[in-house]
Amino acid sequence: MLKKIASLGATLGLAAMLVSGTASAGLAQEKKPVKIGWSAWSDAEFVTKLAAKLIKDELGQEVELVQTDVAPLYQGVSRGDLDFMMMAWLPQTHADYYSRIKDKVETLGTVYDGAKLGWVVPAYIPESEISSIEDLKKPEVMEKLKNTVQGIDPGAGLTRLSQEALKTYELGDYKLQISSEAGMLTTVERAYRSEDWFVATSWSPHWMFGKYKLRYIDDPKKALGEAEHVDVLARKGFKQDNPEVAAFMSRMKLPLSDLEAAMFTAQETSYEEAVTKYISDHPDQIKAWVGK
Repeated sequence: MLKKIASLGATLGLAAMLVSGTASAGLAQEKKPVKIGWSAWSDAEFVTKLAAKLIKDELGQEVELVQTDVAPLYQGVSRGDLDFMMMAWLPQTHADYYSRIKDKVETLGTVYDGAKLGWVVPAYIPESEISSIEDLKKPEVMEKLKNTVQGIDPGAGLTRLSQEALKTYELGDYKLQISSEAGMLTTVERAYRSEDWFVATSWSPHWMFGKYKLRYIDDPKKALGEAEHVDVLARKGFKQDNPEVAAFMSRMKLPLSDLEAAMFTAQETSYEEAVTKYISDHPDQIKAWVGK
């Protein structure tokens, strides 16, 4: 009889374990990957891939990265199609996008401060020739620049502000060459090798300042704005649905100098290697972010 009771107890225990295991497996399957949206800007790519690796390795949650343009990013987060994005340039660059959806999103934190937009020229152009956007009106400067400002993708806030800057500074004879970040960088690389003159839209942080000797030209009318902060925007309810990741994102903040150094490493190697190196080089910072 005792053997039968022991046997029955073992059977019930095994059944309970199986039921418990099945339930746990079911819950694990129901846990959806964290969906992070990003656009192919070098700063956004690094911080997004860094966050993704830490969420997976340290918090044990799967991540799905969704690459798209800036406007769809804001729409995706506001509709709940994306959990969050890490590249909201505020208060000015993305002001239009943000104003349309601000009541449908939540701010989790600031990834970094001191972000800057502007127009850059190579250091080999004398400052006596170009020190300010106003100098682009000089006939000899216009000729050497071929009446062109090298731009990036059409949906970028920097593109909108640059178009406005052309009007503000009455540079009607110039055209903004709308392309992409990659297209702008290809033009810069080609011109820099030949020491040709160029003016290009740019921003900090960016790895290009580690590769080329460039300088921002003055913007006395502040047409391109002033220093900004880059925030993490999440869909409504994300904090409640995933408090662990939300808390992590609220703590994740990088010094601008660290970020630019990592971005340059990414260009010299790969974003994956740069992320791994950053984690290895900043153990205390990572520990503080993760909260362990």
